[in-house]
Amino acid sequence: MTDPVNARIASLVGENKVVLFMKGTPFFPQCGFSSTAIAILERLGVDFETVDVLADPEIRQGIKAYSEWPTIPQLYIGGEFVGGSDIMMEMFQDGELAELLEKAGAAPSAA
Repeated sequence: MTDPVNARIASLVGENKVVLFMKGTPFFPQCGFSSTAIAILERLGVDFETVDVLADPEIRQGIKAYSEWPTIPQLYIGGEFVGGSDIMMEMFQDGELAELLEKAGAAPSAA
């Protein structure tokens, strides 16, 4: 039998090119790491979905098991786990994150 929380997470990850599991919302992040992650994605100008793990305790625990990663935020691009805000920052600074977003078809449209 499939775990319903795992199924919900898999659906969120599979249906969105870019999804960030975070504490709070993009307009009101509830931790510095989530705030950093939002700032990076906004700087890159991509469309992304967010999931507020504080609003859903099952998702908050389930996402850690799903990714086998103990901390939040967690970024998924093209259905694949990328990492938390520290990894996002490193990848952003060296251009890897923009490349990964482009490969996933999530690159920003030309202004």
